[in-house]
Amino acid sequence: MSANHKFPIPENDGASKHLEKSSIPSISLPNQEGNFLRLDRADTFRMILYFFPMTGRPDMPLPENWNSIPGASGCTLETCNFRDNYDDFVGLNAVPIGICSQTVEHNKEMTTRLGIPFDVLSDAKLELKNALNLPTFTIKNKIYLKRLTLIVEKKIVKKVFYPIYPVDKHIDDIIRWLKQN
Repeated sequence: MSANHKFPIPENDGASKHLEKSSIPSISLPNQEGNFLRLDRADTFRMILYFFPMTGRPDMPLPENWNSIPGASGCTLETCNFRDNYDDFVGLNAVPIGICSQTVEHNKEMTTRLGIPFDVLSDAKLELKNALNLPTFTIKNKIYLKRLTLIVEKKIVKKVFYPIYPVDKHIDDIIRWLKQN
């Protein structure tokens, strides 16, 4: 960790190499309202599936040593960046969808508090994590998804962003890729 960075920098451990050109499995996950969203879609728009470990809540402490785990911190910032650029994504024929291993109730609190205009899905049962073999880390027997973004077009992963650092510049990388592809 350099003096210029507040949090440790995640390294590319190769845990996402298998995802590019893979097919999205026939799985539906609940959004913040508890409604199930199917992910293997052949819509004309592209899906930006951004996976994140968890967002903090004002009424709950973060897990122990959270800020010392590379790539753990910054989930609320990332989600707010997707929120703030939502219209840009729609203009580029894409829609963001957040996915984490938190509960529907946790996601409902977060999306309401932050004014999130898109779906944030709960993979609390780790169905999508297991089907895609997504990278994770564990704290006290709880599994968290590592930060990762997939651009999906007609059920196929077209682009993988991993690891994601710095979090505040990630949106620029996605928009640039969408404009070029």
